[in-house]
Amino acid sequence: MIKIAPSLLAANISKLGEEIKKIEDYSDMLHIDVMDGHFVPNISFGVPVVAGLRKITSMQFDVHLMIENPLKYIESFAKAGADIITVHIEAPDNAMKCIQLIKSLGKKAGIALNPDTPPEKIKYLTDDIDMVLQMTVFPGFGGQSMEKQALANIPKIREMIGGKKDLQADGGIYAENCGKLVGLGVNVIVSGTGIFGQKDSAAAAKEIRKAAISGEAR
Repeated sequence: MIKIAPSLLAANISKLGEEIKKIEDYSDMLHIDVMDGHFVPNISFGVPVVAGLRKITSMQFDVHLMIENPLKYIESFAKAGADIITVHIEAPDNAMKCIQLIKSLGKKAGIALNPDTPPEKIKYLTDDIDMVLQMTVFPGFGGQSMEKQALANIPKIREMIGGKKDLQADGGIYAENCGKLVGLGVNVIVSGTGIFGQKDSAAAAKEIRKAAISGEAR
């Protein structure tokens, strides 16, 4: 099943409530990037933002922790309203402990990997996670082009996790290239600039879904 996840990173920071209302009827989840300025060179949303947004929408919150010590913050984000919490295999904290904590809090757990990380590094986690996030750009900034190595990883990951679990891609994704990703095995499309960066974000979300479904039908 194709799922569309607009990335809040590209939304107008001064009008987050309005931005979310525009796309919530045309999306399956809201992708919220959390950056600490250490694991990645940028800083973005934190627990108070997630908690504040939880009060204005019933959208599923897909919280992507791009931080050095996820174990320290998982519970806080769960209490703030996250529905899915994804941690990076490259983070120093033990990935299995992170996944177990997320699941113990009643949330769905995801594992993310950067474009240059071999998919084999997450193989031991595949029975315990609900979703894999393949970064198609190096995390930290929006508006980048997709990395070829990440595209090569996607079919390997899909084979590894089977057909029922979610495989998400994030980075450089627009209506014109999301069909290719779906053809490789992705079913959850994250797009920031491709949705919030467009004049009509609702129309952009609908167009990306249409293009993704076309890729699925190939």
